[in-house]
Amino acid sequence: MDYITIEVPDMNDSVSRIVLNNTVYQIRFTWNDTGGYWKFSVYDPQSQPIVVGIKIVPRFPINLFYGVTRLPTGVFGVMTKLDRIGRKDFVDGNATFVFCPVEMEE
Repeated sequence: MDYITIEVPDMNDSVSRIVLNNTVYQIRFTWNDTGGYWKFSVYDPQSQPIVVGIKIVPRFPINLFYGVTRLPTGVFGVMTKLDRIGRKDFVDGNATFVFCPVEMEE
């Protein structure tokens, strides 16, 4: 399985520029301190939202139920053995946020 590792910065709220499937996106990671979980959002290059505030859960295709055609073709997910992802788990290497592109047949 091919996948792209996406770094989650050691910040409570961050926006990064990333190229997925030859298209530029902005990805935002937000730590919800009250609920104790991470959220992520995807924006186009002009900062227009595509999807906002998706709760990050371990070992599940996070964007499975989002039929938004402007999302990159593929699946976002977290590779980990943890049942729950804490504030420092991405930085400490206990969890890895990934994007698995769908290979298009020619």
